[in-house]
Amino acid sequence: MTHQHPALLWICVLAASSLAACGGGRSRANVPPTTIEPAGLTSAIVRPAGGSLGVSDEIARMCKLAAPDAKSTPKYDFDKSDLQPGDRATLTKVADCLTTGALKGRSVQLIGRADARGESNYNMALGAQRAGGVADYLAHLGVARAHLDVTSRGELDAVGLDEAGWQDDRRVDIVLAK
Repeated sequence: MTHQHPALLWICVLAASSLAACGGGRSRANVPPTTIEPAGLTSAIVRPAGGSLGVSDEIARMCKLAAPDAKSTPKYDFDKSDLQPGDRATLTKVADCLTTGALKGRSVQLIGRADARGESNYNMALGAQRAGGVADYLAHLGVARAHLDVTSRGELDAVGLDEAGWQDDRRVDIVLAK
């Protein structure tokens, strides 16, 4: 048994150093709340301050989506993934555009996001749950599942440093799939 201790210790040291290397400081770039450039995407995200859905400028333009009043736009509550009435209204317009409108037959990527509080794995799962809820609702409205790509960024792009910023981080972005 004593021969296994050094190996077990070595595995623990390697695991700890790997976690430390991956968990470095988070970048908190000062990004305006109405336009966000997601990593790896070419289209800006348009959304009112505090909204729980972000729509790419391309989708907003092609589907003729007006930005809702920021005061009436719902936000995902902390640790929640439930769609709000304002989300449903926006998603109904997006679904109409994807099924019978200018984007008929096109695919979208649904990117779930979370604020930076909590464990990274939990935030990744919460982002996936939020994006999955949006996908379920769009499918209920007639958008083919094959046209819905669900993904999560969790807290990876979170920029909030207080409650108002954290609310902006808790959202689902909708972008055209390339």
